[in-house]
Amino acid sequence: MQFDHPPHVEALRQRLTDFMDHYILPAHGAVTRTFLEGGHPTEVIERLKARAWEAGLWNLFLPSLADDQPGVRLSNAEYAPLAEIMGRVPWASEVFNCAAPDSGNMELLQLFGTADQKARWLDPLLLGEIRSVFCMSEPDAPSSDPTSLATTIRRDGDEYVVEGRKWFITGTRHPHLTFAIVFGVSDPDGLAERHRRHSFVIVPIDAPGVKIVRDITLMGAHAADGHGEIVFRNVRVPAENLIGTEGEAFAIAQARLGPGRVHHAMRSIGQCELALELMTERALERRIGGTPLADRANIREWIAESRIEIDQCRLLVMQAAWLMDTKGNAAARTAVSAIKLASARLQTRVLDRAMQVFGAAGLSPDTPLAGLWSWGRALRVLDGPDEVHLQTVAKAELKAARAAIGRNTRHFTGPAGL
Repeated sequence: MQFDHPPHVEALRQRLTDFMDHYILPAHGAVTRTFLEGGHPTEVIERLKARAWEAGLWNLFLPSLADDQPGVRLSNAEYAPLAEIMGRVPWASEVFNCAAPDSGNMELLQLFGTADQKARWLDPLLLGEIRSVFCMSEPDAPSSDPTSLATTIRRDGDEYVVEGRKWFITGTRHPHLTFAIVFGVSDPDGLAERHRRHSFVIVPIDAPGVKIVRDITLMGAHAADGHGEIVFRNVRVPAENLIGTEGEAFAIAQARLGPGRVHHAMRSIGQCELALELMTERALERRIGGTPLADRANIREWIAESRIEIDQCRLLVMQAAWLMDTKGNAAARTAVSAIKLASARLQTRVLDRAMQVFGAAGLSPDTPLAGLWSWGRALRVLDGPDEVHLQTVAKAELKAARAAIGRNTRHFTGPAGL
């Protein structure tokens, strides 16, 4: 097993780190203040995007990138350490055109889109000219059971009619939002098997009947690009806006969600690394009664536990990325559930320790800690709650055990004849 990065990935890591240091961090204060005031620093981000394009740090996440498409083709395992670096600044991924939900939507369109869909929607995304959203969760249905989602996608002649509500849709406040990929029921009569009743369609955000009704705060704060609620009322789109074929949504979604969870997990690890660095620096500098916090046993335990847990989680994520690259997304399903769960829980633990070391300052907007903790806590619900992913891992273990019942009987050493 190789623990070092291939030379081309190591070179990209260094270039990306330099870009973050020279361009992202100097703009971080102003960008963050603009977001906190409810605005969007479009001019700053567009200027940084142009620099990233020129630096060859563009579309780094897409293993299926074609030779004639802009960007750098990397595997999931090669991109993962770059996502970790970007994650240290929550808004940085957009600068490199690697931000969710666009990254997942680009992957979906690249794999399943028609030539016309790619020309109209994918190409502008790859160029960073537009933004998109992914509409799955609904207020009146449990996201832990996506087969219960009720938005309908009904065929009517040469059109599809979309009807329903979606919420916690990432990116609804972005000024360049152009279209949505909507998940809905295309077989409302239930004639097909329950995982073959749903489809995806592309819906322009300015289509008649589409309304963003509100932005939903997370833990009391507005996200930079928003988490909105969208109502679709008798929204008509051309039949050619269907992605794939009717009933394929679940199969298509797995192709999108697996890599996205690796990206989220590695960004979480990057944020945990930042929190650990801030915590250790604070422990060395902050004194109580003339003694640095770093001399206290409990602080040292927090530092050590954080170091160990971060490294454990990173290895788990890299294994999942390797599985996707070598065995395919389906074979990596259990590992992907494990990293989604582990990384979100890790983020809340490490950030909680860092906030405690900083005291009141850790709760304030003067440090990034409170915001990063809130996002980690949200990730334990978004994209599937912890409990769903625990069930996935447990089912895989139990399935393997059923297939091998009896193989361990010789490990029991009770009295003979009993």
